[in-house]
Amino acid sequence: MVPFLSAIIKAMPHIHTNPGEHDSTASAFIVRTDLGEPAIMLHQHKKLGTLLQFGGHVEVTENPLQAVTHELLEESGYDLGQLLLLQPKQRIMRLTGSTLHPIPACYSTHKFPGLNHYHTDTSFAFVAHEPPKYEVGAGESKDIRTYTASQLNLLTESEIIISVKEISLFVLEVCFVDWEQAPATSWQLNNLK
Repeated sequence: MVPFLSAIIKAMPHIHTNPGEHDSTASAFIVRTDLGEPAIMLHQHKKLGTLLQFGGHVEVTENPLQAVTHELLEESGYDLGQLLLLQPKQRIMRLTGSTLHPIPACYSTHKFPGLNHYHTDTSFAFVAHEPPKYEVGAGESKDIRTYTASQLNLLTESEIIISVKEISLFVLEVCFVDWEQAPATSWQLNNLK
């Protein structure tokens, strides 16, 4: 195992740690509209040393929306009240006897760098018309950057994971243009009792 990745895996709260196992993660691609041209917010991950969206592990007591809600606050300083969620125009709006979740912009599985371990990520697309209300949490990356579509296209594999670049471009060029903006607080965070 690569030494620096061994330290990362020990520091990150992986639920499944055996070879070939999967952890569920949830992430947020945020389109900022208050900076001129729409731009995606990314942060320079402190341990992986690359640009990533905001997000983290879905704990065993959480659903993906609950996980992304607290990750957003910790890593970006945004709370749900400041955000709009991008959603396809044709979607189910009510589901009897279930908690209905927003539709993600992307749902994918990737191998964790350097390990025989996988993350299955639920990637939500958000819109922010203002800066975050809160400071980034202690210990989180404060190196937050914004990229327009043309700037994203210039980033190389040494700067950004290619799948993160592809999802960012999809969010900017398709979701932001064609999907509806719904208040992020429209969805129920808690599970049914």
